Amino acid sequence: MMAETAQERLKRMAMRSWRRGTKEMDLILGPYAEANLAGMAPARLDLFDALLTENDQDLYPWITGAAPCPAQYRDLLDEIGAFARTRHGAA
Repeated sequence: MMAETAQERLKRMAMRSWRRGTKEMDLILGPYAEANLAGMAPARLDLFDALLTENDQDLYPWITGAAPCPAQYRDLLDEIGAFARTRHGAA
């Protein structure tokens, strides 16, 4: 099997951000990915890619603060949550 190119990886991650298991997560992760994937450092891309493997039933409470999130995702989820609140006009 051939290795995934950088462009293929970004395309896969963008698609996976928009095609989640719940509409809420589509609307949170899709726009975030569109705005940020291309400019992410490699380590941040790896972290976001790992985040995309998590279940929406876990992700949504982590992003909204309804449940504590794993330490490795804390900064990224804070950034995603702030992006979503700014984008949707919430406080």
